[in-house]
Amino acid sequence: MTLLAVDLGTLGTRIQGLLPGMVSGATPVLLAALGGSLTFYAGIFNIAMEGMLLSGALGAVLAADASHSWMLGLAGGVGGAMIPALIYVLFVVALHTDEFVTGIALNLGSVGATTFLLRRIFSVSGSYNPSDLAQVPRLVVPRLRRIPGIGGLFRGDLNWLDVVAVVALLATGWVLTRTRAGLRLRAAGYDAASLQASGVSTARVRAGSVLWCAVLCGLGGAWLSIGYGKGFGENMSNGRGWIALVAVILARGRTAAIVGAALLFGLADAAGLFSQEYGVPSQLSSMLPYLATLVALFVAARRARRPRPVPASAMTGR
Repeated sequence: MTLLAVDLGTLGTRIQGLLPGMVSGATPVLLAALGGSLTFYAGIFNIAMEGMLLSGALGAVLAADASHSWMLGLAGGVGGAMIPALIYVLFVVALHTDEFVTGIALNLGSVGATTFLLRRIFSVSGSYNPSDLAQVPRLVVPRLRRIPGIGGLFRGDLNWLDVVAVVALLATGWVLTRTRAGLRLRAAGYDAASLQASGVSTARVRAGSVLWCAVLCGLGGAWLSIGYGKGFGENMSNGRGWIALVAVILARGRTAAIVGAALLFGLADAAGLFSQEYGVPSQLSSMLPYLATLVALFVAARRARRPRPVPASAMTGR
């Protein structure tokens, strides 16, 4: 009985440790998905977020490595994500090319370009992990770390980019629902002709949404390389941009629902790492976030196919 109690107590402690892992794993997906919600409302189905995340991750490492400053690293992450974003604006918004084809081309091009630059600049293959790379400071709040349940969030497992993600969530929701810019953004997607007739350029609004999406994706990429990690690895975004796109689809752009979708991915990611401690092969545990995404898509599709109840007034003809 004593051994069982110890084992259960240890298990309970480790399960509590899933909370920081869930929040941390959700951060890059949440940042990218918030950016994707801006383009969603503007009438652009942005599938280039994977390339923006990856370019942002490399840009953050380049800037942080050269300047020894994590703040300049964040700026470098945003700058790196801006490169595919500007190309996307040029082709999709200005030249009206197909957004799917353009986005896929940018995603594939980002993988090739970042791999080439990694080997060209640092003369390494696979990954670059310098020991003196500036990192985003960890979130340590001694007074809050003793709170039961949520105290683990303030013990250094998270960093300040996780806080930035929460601020970005609140700011995005406020902009979309309470500001003139948000009204114009939604009008660009719902009724572009009326927006254009009112004297506001639809193309400019849509271009702005893509660039703001790049800012958030750049921060998400910086989280991968100088926040959670310490360096850059080939294809280190690892499909998070695609999962962010799924989150936008499931949430239909609503920020509250995007949080739930991002936390679902974060929980699956943390559970995958947790399961490795109990002998689950890493190849299997790494599949959990993507299996959770497929399950979420399946459930959403099933709900969308359910017939809606017919109001009684419609049946009586009133």
